[in-house]
Amino acid sequence: MFRRRTGLVTSAVVLTLASLGIVPTATAATADGAAGCSGVESDFNGDGIRDTAIGDPEATIGTVPRAGKVTIVYGGGKGTLELVQGVGGVPGASEAGDQYGFALAVYDADLDGCADLAVGSPYEDLSTVVDAGWIHIVYGSPSGLNAGKAVKEHSQAAGSTISGATEPGDWLGYALTAGKTAAGEPFLIAGVPGESIGTNEDAGLAVYIHGVAQKVVSISQDTAIGAEVPGVVEPDDRFGASLASTPNHFAIGAPGESIGSAPFAGGGAVFTHTQVSGYPQPLLGLGQDQAIIAGVEEPGDGFATALAMVPYRHNGATSTTESLLAVGVPGEDLSTTLDAGAVQVFRITTAGTLSETMWVDQNSADVEEESEAGDLFGQRLVAINTTPNATSSATTSRLAIGVPGEETGDDARDTGGVHIIPLIGAAGASDAWIAPGAGIPGEPATGQMAGFGIGASTGGLHVGMPYGPSGSHAVHTFSWNVTTGGSPIQTLKPGQGGIPAGDTAFGSVVR
Repeated sequence: MFRRRTGLVTSAVVLTLASLGIVPTATAATADGAAGCSGVESDFNGDGIRDTAIGDPEATIGTVPRAGKVTIVYGGGKGTLELVQGVGGVPGASEAGDQYGFALAVYDADLDGCADLAVGSPYEDLSTVVDAGWIHIVYGSPSGLNAGKAVKEHSQAAGSTISGATEPGDWLGYALTAGKTAAGEPFLIAGVPGESIGTNEDAGLAVYIHGVAQKVVSISQDTAIGAEVPGVVEPDDRFGASLASTPNHFAIGAPGESIGSAPFAGGGAVFTHTQVSGYPQPLLGLGQDQAIIAGVEEPGDGFATALAMVPYRHNGATSTTESLLAVGVPGEDLSTTLDAGAVQVFRITTAGTLSETMWVDQNSADVEEESEAGDLFGQRLVAINTTPNATSSATTSRLAIGVPGEETGDDARDTGGVHIIPLIGAAGASDAWIAPGAGIPGEPATGQMAGFGIGASTGGLHVGMPYGPSGSHAVHTFSWNVTTGGSPIQTLKPGQGGIPAGDTAFGSVVR
């Protein structure tokens, strides 16, 4: 449980991005699919080959800036599809600043064996309500994504699926995580970090959408659901700004959480999918004021700005019922090095107990690179268990850490990079570092912020390069066992391989 300070907080750990103003052409295509659906991870068209969803939330559609789009690249060279609001049955219309595709999650919502795509548009205006936000679930089928069932919409608009009033700045769909519980039920969790609760502006909440029928319940820090949700509702908590999940657990981040006299120190809460009266149950709270958690709560730490989670099966266990949770603290100061950043890893047991298993930063033993002011180590996280059914997760769980503020000399500020480390054991035992000019194709340039758009699959680590020189915009896939400076095994680039040319921030989200 957090120790709290009451009062308005007016600043947060954020990374501000500029629109680059490149105008794409809105197109759509449908892939050929095999009969039936395969059940393969991220297979939208049922042919047994993994597909890739790439968000460009800053894309200009026609003459509409920052309307956003999502590009689907079908595996096996079977074409592409662009999801644009108002085109091909996708609800809505492209409006300035919608940022459609700001968040993405892949899961099988209807359990038909074809993967489905959840798309967050947190800055969507609903009627005259600015930045209310909404979510679309776009269904896969043997004929491709969005070629079967109609798109399902979730919003807080009157007569829609989510309770509560539609309010300006709610940001529904800011963060998404999805999957299937250990009991086999599909779930989607969406963050609404701008939700006001009573007089508490931007307190935030999350909506838990579960089952094929997509029943919706809302979770906030004032919800008592069998067990009390950790924390107290206050302004600027941003509860729901980050999310992560496994079949057994899920975590909700509140990076704006004030702890004691430390504004924006950050915190989080862990839940189990087991339900009481229709609500998943809270297990525990997270914050650096707890004795079992390393570090000290400090202003602007932004603990839980990013979260990543994988199932964990320890040696001797007969099933995978535990989880490993990585928490990004990009505003962590290391001695006098401001905003260098750190990542903390925790083990969540079947019984719901918590233990910290790792603290890692760029000063940790044998870890590549070194901590510098403004690195924002841990601003983005993704994790994977490359062999989920292995008898032990010790050698198969990997974590990728985005470091978008990393500099390459005085002439290339914020070029960024990505660390890949083991989730079990010493972080420096088998870590790797990739960055522009050091594994990521292209020369280092100011403002590339590599590590801002990363995604995880059993097939590899996806590193988006949405910023910096337009010619370097791409999504590169690396082996999880890549060595420092190693080359990608696949590159997806606008204007090549059937991917439509023209982008603004292609790869800022990858799933």
